[in-house]
Amino acid sequence: MQREKFNSRLGFILVSAGCAIGCGNVWKFPWMTGQFGGGGFVLIYLLCLLVLGLPVLVMEFALGRASQASPIKMYQRLEKPGQKWHIHGILALIGNFCLMAFYTVVAGWMLYYFVQFAIGKSADLSFVSMITAPKINVIYLAITVVIAFSILCFRLQGGLERVTKYMMILLLILMIVLAVRSATLEKAAEGLKFYLVPDFTKINGSVIVGAMNQAFFTLSLGIGSMAIFGSYIGKDRSLLGESINVVVLDTFVAIVAGLIIFPACTTYNVEVNAGPSLLFDTMATVFNNMPGGRIWGALFFLFMVFASYSTVLAVCENILACVRELTGWSRPLGSVICGVAVFVVALTTALGFSVWSGFVPFAEGSSWLDFWDFIVSTNLLPVGSLIMALFCCNKRFGWGWDNLIQEANTGKGLKVKNWMKPIFCYAVPVIIIFIYIYGLCTFAWK
Repeated sequence: MQREKFNSRLGFILVSAGCAIGCGNVWKFPWMTGQFGGGGFVLIYLLCLLVLGLPVLVMEFALGRASQASPIKMYQRLEKPGQKWHIHGILALIGNFCLMAFYTVVAGWMLYYFVQFAIGKSADLSFVSMITAPKINVIYLAITVVIAFSILCFRLQGGLERVTKYMMILLLILMIVLAVRSATLEKAAEGLKFYLVPDFTKINGSVIVGAMNQAFFTLSLGIGSMAIFGSYIGKDRSLLGESINVVVLDTFVAIVAGLIIFPACTTYNVEVNAGPSLLFDTMATVFNNMPGGRIWGALFFLFMVFASYSTVLAVCENILACVRELTGWSRPLGSVICGVAVFVVALTTALGFSVWSGFVPFAEGSSWLDFWDFIVSTNLLPVGSLIMALFCCNKRFGWGWDNLIQEANTGKGLKVKNWMKPIFCYAVPVIIIFIYIYGLCTFAWK
């Protein structure tokens, strides 16, 4: 089966950024920032992106491009005979399914809110009423899955690349317009101070754990979601520069999401620490009390739809690529079967606040969404990133630093330097291990 390729460098950057940019930026990042005290969390998050996220992203792209394979076959082509690194390829595929088990549902929530604002029925919107309505959740989950895999039925260039390029450009334009609008609100300065000025007294171990997990979540690192796009690009550009482009775009969207939300929250006296409902109940309240709120609300949730669907498309492409390499199926057949599988798994989250609300995996009030997020964000993403770092940086029992920088530095652009070796090979693994163990020890199990 001939390996498909991106049509352009811009397509690769926007599709890769589209995988990174999503609910992690515009849904999870703002509510985590609110719950973890504002500017201090943002500062630690940016440091985690620079020290941990960027090196692991370079590694993922390098593994994908060197192997010319999906995560399920990636290690088998690069590991030495008798080694077992390819087991992580199986975990990566499972991780992508686990991510879509709740991500597709959240994307459906975004679409539902957009539809309600667009048709002028936003006055009675309620996050709790939405998530406890089985019919709404199942219908919008089904729409999300059908749209995603219908696009993926087409070849890479005509399907995923073309659609994502237009979505990403519109997303960036909409975000800038909404950020300018929020900056003109009455108490915008108060919200911006909370968001951008660090309060160092609020920085603790939990904030650091949350920031690291969020850095990996927002870049979709550790489960091969980025490696697949590395396998679709040529050798004309080095990977450090391309990784920086993706991280900058991803961070821009996350920061601008906060610039939209926090000035609006302080202006309309809504709680910044509302948690997962922040983008729904609070923003609906904001728009319903704003002149022209129906239009602004529809625009806001339209960009949320673009953001969430860009990640759904990218991760589902990863699932599809893995399954096709295992089975040899065509795109259309693989899309149908993978779509059905994703839909069935995601029903747990779609019905997790109603029919299956009796499942309480952790502390009181936790649900299927928390379970899947724990599997992915707390475990598979950091552990997967650790495995990639160990494999890429150890020649004796892995791929090795020399092979990594040879692949990463092929082509024009910024190069990985030898002085960066201690960061890639020692700082990244040690920091991940320490923060991961601390996070498990302090997790709210009961």
